[in-house]
Amino acid sequence: MENVIFDVIRKEINGNDVVLYMKGTAAFPQCGFSAAVVQVLSQLGVGFKDVNVLEDSAIRQGIKDFADWPTIPQLYVKGEFIGGCDIVREMFSAGELQALLREKGIAFNDEEAA
Repeated sequence: MENVIFDVIRKEINGNDVVLYMKGTAAFPQCGFSAAVVQVLSQLGVGFKDVNVLEDSAIRQGIKDFADWPTIPQLYVKGEFIGGCDIVREMFSAGELQALLREKGIAFNDEEAA
């Protein structure tokens, strides 16, 4: 069963430039940590695929096992696991998230370039 879930996760991550595994949806986050990551991505104007882990318990546990990361949300950029809420917020504040997006060729509102 685990391999099937990992295949579903890999397909999602490889099929979208930016994927956020979260509780709820981008339009209606179901936890403060998920909402905080959505806020960062929205502030940057990054388009992303949201995956609501509350809709499927196998995905909810599977993504934790897949990344060997115990918490949700989890952000992936170009197939690379970036981290959870605290890491995303710290990277954003330090400008590291913007640098990563630039490096990976992800379109976002880059005010430094304006």
